[in-house]
Amino acid sequence: MLNSITQSLTTTVTGTEITNIDVVLAMLVALGLGIIIGVTYLVANKYALNRKGFAITLIMLPIILAVIILFVGSNVARAFSLAGVLSIIRFRSAPGESKDIGYIFFSTAVGVGCGVGMYLGSTIFVIFMSIVMFILEKISFNGGGGKAKKLKIVIPEELNYESVFDEVFERYTSRHALLKVRTTDLGSLYEANYEVTLKNGIKEKEFIDELRVRNGNLSIMLSMHGE
Repeated sequence: MLNSITQSLTTTVTGTEITNIDVVLAMLVALGLGIIIGVTYLVANKYALNRKGFAITLIMLPIILAVIILFVGSNVARAFSLAGVLSIIRFRSAPGESKDIGYIFFSTAVGVGCGVGMYLGSTIFVIFMSIVMFILEKISFNGGGGKAKKLKIVIPEELNYESVFDEVFERYTSRHALLKVRTTDLGSLYEANYEVTLKNGIKEKEFIDELRVRNGNLSIMLSMHGE
């Protein structure tokens, strides 16, 4: 009975039988390498927003892709079916740094490598890239070592939150991004949430004072991520 079930779950790809053991092995290797990638991201991006959720995604991707590669194999019909499913997926997330795309490709490459059975090559690739990322973080190649912070600004409804602070951001920040906007106080006010990285030598009080001039001295909160 057990042998019958096992045999029924065996998939034939390019003339080679892919057994359940092969699938489990690929998943375990992908999981281990994904954890290394996730830890590398957490260490090299200590002040990034949504870092924990993104790290979990980096761990999941190699496993998912490795299994997809094993299941699809050289079957053209399966490949087109998979493309159709993926075409309807829409990714919704807060804006992140451009280097996050690199981590996505990093995890993707590892997942593909595990899916085709290149475990040693995938492991060497992960170790090499992790060392590179640690070195870049050490020399602050990723932007001068600035710390990303959360900025919440309450804005009167008559102000255009999309451009009213642009001049201040240009003078005081090396990077800024509008994450979300919501109404408050029965719709009479807006609360804009930004991610900002202050330039070196900038005093937070001066930055906040400039913002207060433009938002009518309403509430402003500047904090480290997680606070």
